Amino acid sequence: MRLLIVEDEKRLALSLAKGLTAEGYAVDVVHDGLEGLHRASESPYDLLILDIMLPGMNGYRVCSALRAAGHDVPILMLTAKDGEYDEAEGLDTGADDYLTKPFSYVVLVARIKALLRRRGTGGGSPVLALGDLRVDTGARQVFRDGTEIPLTTKEFAVLEQLALRAGQVVSKADILDHVWDFAYDGDPNIVEVYISTLRRKLGAGLIHTVRGAGYRLEAGR
Repeated sequence: MRLLIVEDEKRLALSLAKGLTAEGYAVDVVHDGLEGLHRASESPYDLLILDIMLPGMNGYRVCSALRAAGHDVPILMLTAKDGEYDEAEGLDTGADDYLTKPFSYVVLVARIKALLRRRGTGGGSPVLALGDLRVDTGARQVFRDGTEIPLTTKEFAVLEQLALRAGQVVSKADILDHVWDFAYDGDPNIVEVYISTLRRKLGAGLIHTVRGAGYRLEAGR
């Protein structure tokens, strides 16, 4: 999953990015509201962490502009303010959740996971069951025929993208966009390396190559 943090407190932003990267997310960081609006408008993100007090354009206006343009990316707003009026204003502009500083990192991660589950699985179970393959997006564990298959953070992230769209063709570009961050400028064939590793660990029959289009995950048997 690919996240964008728009936060002008650089130490906080980088600390959050480091922690969320360790959680397995691809994270981009900007420190200005206008740049945040540009990035969120031009790139596919799964969630936006948006501070309210920003230079260039405040978080309320960024959120409102994204919603007016038809972007439905989940938005978690952060603010040092506290009060019903601020929360109401944030939610009225289209934010999905609201967190007041200082906040617990554990609570932040829980809110992020809840928003992503709500969007990705319609609010249902975080466990994706595909035949004998089970992908637990909450615990970030994978089981086949009841046996856990250890995966690295990036391996799980690639599999998660395929599992969320099981039966559909997922392009290499889509996987790169959601698993690697905006700054990645390496060889796009890195996706093929991870697909090969997943086939070795999960079994060759699960992930099919659709020549010229991408990859499709089929239910395990």
